[in-house]
Amino acid sequence: MPNGDLFAAEASTRSRSTGGTVLAHCDGGARGNPGPAGYGAVIAAEDGTVLAELSEFLGHKTNNYAEYSGLLGVLQWAIDHNHLRVRLVSDSELMVKQIQGKYKVNSPDLKPLWEEAKRRIAKLEFFNISHALRHKNKTADRLANEAMDRGMGRPAAAPPLKAIPYPTKSSEPPAPKRMDPLPAEPRPSAPAAGEMLRGFVRDGSIVLLGGKTLPDGVFVKVIRE
Repeated sequence: MPNGDLFAAEASTRSRSTGGTVLAHCDGGARGNPGPAGYGAVIAAEDGTVLAELSEFLGHKTNNYAEYSGLLGVLQWAIDHNHLRVRLVSDSELMVKQIQGKYKVNSPDLKPLWEEAKRRIAKLEFFNISHALRHKNKTADRLANEAMDRGMGRPAAAPPLKAIPYPTKSSEPPAPKRMDPLPAEPRPSAPAAGEMLRGFVRDGSIVLLGGKTLPDGVFVKVIRE
Protein backbone atom coordinates (compact mmCIF):
# COMPACT_ATOMS: atom_id res chain seq x y z
CA MET A 1 0.00 0.00 0.00
CA PRO A 2 1.59 3.30 -1.06
CA ASN A 3 2.78 5.61 1.74
CA GLY A 4 1.17 3.33 4.34
CA ASP A 5 -2.30 4.68 3.59
CA LEU A 6 -5.22 2.32 3.86
CA PHE A 7 -7.41 1.14 1.03
CA ALA A 8 -5.69 3.17 -1.69
CA ALA A 9 -7.07 1.73 -4.91
CA GLU A 10 -7.63 2.61 -8.55
CA ALA A 11 -10.06 1.16 -11.07
CA SER A 12 -10.30 1.95 -14.78
CA THR A 13 -14.08 2.19 -14.62
CA ARG A 14 -14.13 4.53 -11.60
CA SER A 15 -14.95 8.21 -12.12
CA ARG A 16 -12.36 10.71 -11.02
CA SER A 17 -12.79 12.64 -7.79
CA THR A 18 -14.17 16.17 -8.05
CA GLY A 19 -11.52 17.68 -5.78
CA GLY A 20 -8.81 17.03 -3.24
CA THR A 21 -8.96 14.94 -0.11
CA VAL A 22 -11.82 15.70 2.30
CA LEU A 23 -11.43 15.39 6.05
CA ALA A 24 -14.35 13.94 8.04
CA HIS A 25 -15.02 13.52 11.75
CA CYS A 26 -17.78 11.14 12.81
CA ASP A 27 -19.26 10.04 16.12
CA GLY A 28 -22.16 7.94 17.36
CA GLY A 29 -23.78 7.17 20.67
CA ALA A 30 -26.69 5.47 22.42
CA ARG A 31 -28.22 6.62 25.70
CA GLY A 32 -28.53 3.47 27.74
CA ASN A 33 -26.53 1.27 25.32
CA PRO A 34 -28.71 0.02 23.86
CA GLY A 35 -31.06 2.98 23.81
CA PRO A 36 -32.00 6.00 21.74
CA ALA A 37 -29.08 6.30 19.32
CA GLY A 38 -27.80 8.73 16.75
CA TYR A 39 -24.72 9.70 14.82
CA GLY A 40 -23.15 12.96 13.68
CA ALA A 41 -20.44 13.86 11.22
CA VAL A 42 -18.79 16.93 9.78
CA ILE A 43 -16.99 16.91 6.43
CA ALA A 44 -14.56 19.62 5.34
CA ALA A 45 -12.38 20.47 2.36
CA GLU A 46 -8.60 20.61 2.59
CA ASP A 47 -8.69 24.32 3.42
CA GLY A 48 -11.06 23.73 6.34
CA THR A 49 -14.24 24.89 4.60
CA VAL A 50 -17.16 22.83 5.95
CA LEU A 51 -18.87 20.96 3.12
CA ALA A 52 -21.55 19.08 5.09
CA GLU A 53 -22.85 18.29 8.56
CA LEU A 54 -24.69 14.99 9.03
CA SER A 55 -26.97 14.18 11.97
CA GLU A 56 -29.38 11.22 12.08
CA PHE A 57 -31.48 9.48 14.73
CA LEU A 58 -31.19 5.69 14.50
CA GLY A 59 -33.81 4.43 16.93
CA HIS A 60 -33.02 1.90 19.70
CA LYS A 61 -29.45 0.78 18.96
CA THR A 62 -26.02 0.26 20.59
CA ASN A 63 -23.09 2.65 20.75
CA ASN A 64 -21.07 0.55 18.31
CA TYR A 65 -23.97 0.40 15.84
CA ALA A 66 -24.19 4.20 15.99
CA GLU A 67 -20.43 4.57 15.46
CA TYR A 68 -20.56 2.39 12.35
CA SER A 69 -23.59 4.32 11.10
CA GLY A 70 -21.55 7.52 11.27
CA LEU A 71 -18.80 5.93 9.18
CA LEU A 72 -21.34 4.66 6.63
CA GLY A 73 -23.00 8.07 6.46
CA VAL A 74 -19.70 9.78 5.64
CA LEU A 75 -18.77 7.19 3.03
CA GLN A 76 -22.15 7.43 1.29
CA TRP A 77 -22.00 11.24 1.25
CA ALA A 78 -18.51 11.14 -0.26
CA ILE A 79 -19.59 8.69 -2.96
CA ASP A 80 -22.78 10.61 -3.78
CA HIS A 81 -20.85 13.89 -4.14
CA ASN A 82 -17.92 12.32 -5.99
CA HIS A 83 -15.37 13.15 -3.29
CA LEU A 84 -13.37 9.97 -3.64
CA ARG A 85 -10.43 10.80 -1.39
CA VAL A 86 -11.35 10.67 2.29
CA ARG A 87 -9.48 10.95 5.58
CA LEU A 88 -11.75 10.05 8.48
CA VAL A 89 -11.30 10.55 12.22
CA SER A 90 -13.36 8.76 14.88
CA ASP A 91 -13.12 8.44 18.64
CA SER A 92 -14.28 4.79 18.46
CA GLU A 93 -11.09 2.80 18.86
CA LEU A 94 -12.95 -0.48 18.28
CA MET A 95 -14.40 0.59 14.94
CA VAL A 96 -11.17 2.20 13.74
CA LYS A 97 -9.08 -0.91 14.46
CA GLN A 98 -11.71 -3.21 12.95
CA ILE A 99 -11.68 -1.21 9.73
CA GLN A 100 -7.88 -1.19 9.79
CA GLY A 101 -7.92 -4.98 10.16
CA LYS A 102 -6.22 -4.93 13.56
CA TYR A 103 -9.30 -6.28 15.40
CA LYS A 104 -11.62 -9.06 14.30
CA VAL A 105 -15.35 -8.39 13.97
CA ASN A 106 -17.04 -11.01 16.15
CA SER A 107 -20.39 -9.29 16.76
CA PRO A 108 -23.15 -10.59 14.44
CA ASP A 109 -24.78 -7.14 14.63
CA LEU A 110 -21.65 -5.32 13.51
CA LYS A 111 -20.45 -7.76 10.85
CA PRO A 112 -22.96 -6.59 8.18
CA LEU A 113 -22.04 -2.94 8.89
CA TRP A 114 -18.34 -3.72 8.62
CA GLU A 115 -18.88 -5.52 5.32
CA GLU A 116 -20.93 -2.62 3.93
CA ALA A 117 -18.26 -0.15 5.02
CA LYS A 118 -15.60 -2.17 3.17
CA ARG A 119 -17.78 -2.20 0.02
CA ARG A 120 -18.15 1.58 0.11
CA ILE A 121 -14.46 2.10 0.84
CA ALA A 122 -13.62 0.02 -2.24
CA LYS A 123 -15.41 2.65 -4.37
CA LEU A 124 -13.00 5.36 -3.27
CA GLU A 125 -9.66 6.32 -4.77
CA PHE A 126 -8.13 6.77 -1.33
CA PHE A 127 -9.26 6.19 2.26
CA ASN A 128 -7.56 6.57 5.62
CA ILE A 129 -9.09 6.19 9.07
CA SER A 130 -7.52 7.18 12.38
CA HIS A 131 -8.48 7.35 16.04
CA ALA A 132 -8.73 10.54 18.12
CA LEU A 133 -9.85 11.20 21.65
CA ARG A 134 -13.33 12.60 22.19
CA HIS A 135 -12.18 16.12 22.98
CA LYS A 136 -10.79 16.33 19.43
CA ASN A 137 -14.11 15.22 17.96
CA LYS A 138 -16.42 17.82 19.50
CA THR A 139 -18.44 18.86 16.45
CA ALA A 140 -19.33 15.30 15.47
CA ASP A 141 -20.19 14.53 19.11
CA ARG A 142 -22.51 17.56 19.24
CA LEU A 143 -24.27 16.53 16.02
CA ALA A 144 -24.75 12.98 17.35
CA ASN A 145 -26.29 14.30 20.56
CA GLU A 146 -28.56 16.61 18.58
CA ALA A 147 -29.80 13.57 16.64
CA MET A 148 -30.54 11.71 19.87
CA ASP A 149 -32.32 14.76 21.29
CA ARG A 150 -34.55 14.99 18.20
CA GLY A 151 -35.42 11.30 18.41
CA MET A 152 -36.31 11.63 22.07
CA GLY A 153 -38.39 14.75 21.51
CA ARG A 154 -36.09 16.97 23.53
CA PRO A 155 -35.67 20.64 22.67
CA ALA A 156 -32.49 21.47 20.86
CA ALA A 157 -29.78 22.92 23.01
CA ALA A 158 -29.03 26.59 22.53
CA PRO A 159 -26.07 27.11 20.21
CA PRO A 160 -22.88 28.17 21.96
CA LEU A 161 -22.26 31.88 22.12
CA LYS A 162 -19.79 33.11 19.59
CA ALA A 163 -16.71 34.66 21.08
CA ILE A 164 -16.07 38.27 20.20
CA PRO A 165 -12.58 38.44 18.71
CA TYR A 166 -10.05 40.87 20.01
CA PRO A 167 -9.37 43.80 17.68
CA THR A 168 -6.65 42.96 15.24
CA LYS A 169 -4.22 45.25 13.52
CA SER A 170 -5.20 46.25 10.04
CA SER A 171 -3.46 44.32 7.31
CA GLU A 172 -3.25 47.48 5.22
CA PRO A 173 0.04 49.39 5.44
CA PRO A 174 -0.15 52.67 7.34
CA ALA A 175 -0.64 55.80 5.31
CA PRO A 176 2.70 57.39 4.49
CA LYS A 177 3.60 60.38 6.57
CA ARG A 178 3.42 63.66 4.70
CA MET A 179 5.50 66.73 5.40
CA ASP A 180 3.64 69.91 6.31
CA PRO A 181 3.62 72.41 3.44
CA LEU A 182 6.12 75.24 3.70
CA PRO A 183 4.60 78.60 4.62
CA ALA A 184 3.95 80.77 1.62
CA GLU A 185 6.37 83.58 1.03
CA PRO A 186 4.71 86.94 1.83
CA ARG A 187 3.90 88.85 -1.30
CA PRO A 188 5.29 92.35 -1.38
CA SER A 189 2.55 94.92 -1.37
CA ALA A 190 2.67 98.41 -2.87
CA PRO A 191 2.07 101.26 -0.40
CA ALA A 192 -0.94 103.51 -0.73
CA ALA A 193 -0.43 106.99 -2.15
CA GLY A 194 0.82 109.44 0.52
CA GLU A 195 1.71 106.64 2.95
CA MET A 196 4.78 107.35 5.13
CA LEU A 197 7.36 104.63 4.59
CA ARG A 198 10.32 103.71 6.70
CA GLY A 199 13.51 102.02 5.73
CA PHE A 200 17.27 101.95 5.99
CA VAL A 201 20.27 102.30 3.75
CA ARG A 202 22.26 99.21 2.75
CA ASP A 203 25.07 99.32 0.22
CA GLY A 204 23.90 102.74 -0.90
CA SER A 205 20.34 101.58 -1.54
CA ILE A 206 17.20 102.14 0.51
CA VAL A 207 15.52 98.97 1.82
CA LEU A 208 11.94 99.58 2.84
CA LEU A 209 10.57 97.88 5.94
CA GLY A 210 7.44 95.79 6.05
CA GLY A 211 8.08 94.21 2.68
CA LYS A 212 7.00 97.36 0.89
CA THR A 213 8.18 98.06 -2.65
CA LEU A 214 7.95 100.96 -4.98
CA PRO A 215 7.73 100.86 -8.75
CA ASP A 216 10.61 102.16 -10.76
CA GLY A 217 10.54 105.91 -11.53
CA VAL A 218 8.73 106.98 -8.38
CA PHE A 219 10.16 110.05 -6.67
CA VAL A 220 10.48 109.86 -2.91
CA LYS A 221 11.35 112.22 -0.10
CA VAL A 222 13.94 110.87 2.28
CA ILE A 223 14.18 112.24 5.82
CA ARG A 224 17.03 111.00 7.94
CA GLU A 225 16.09 109.90 11.43
